[in-house]
Amino acid sequence: MTDFITVATTDELRAGDPPIVVEIGNKWVALYNIKGEYFAIEDVCTHDGNPLADGEVQDCVVICPRHGAKFDIPTGKALSAPAYIDVPTYHVRVIGNEIQIGGVKK
Repeated sequence: MTDFITVATTDELRAGDPPIVVEIGNKWVALYNIKGEYFAIEDVCTHDGNPLADGEVQDCVVICPRHGAKFDIPTGKALSAPAYIDVPTYHVRVIGNEIQIGGVKK
């Protein structure tokens, strides 16, 4: 069972908006709305620790603003050098208009 916490409302994060970054435990997590679906990934490039939330989003891919590493937002998969390690992703659900983030996906 995963504990979920409310981090935003659907009115606060519309499709195409920049991600909302929240602190969960000791981690910064970026919450994205991509074409009406919500995804949460740890806000850190696995290459150098740079935040990803400031990166450009193309379809479902975020591009690290520092060195250009690309990550798939839904899966966290590292798609290009210089990153070779995937980014952790988190469970997300919507209850009413509340967007909630749970634990790290296994």
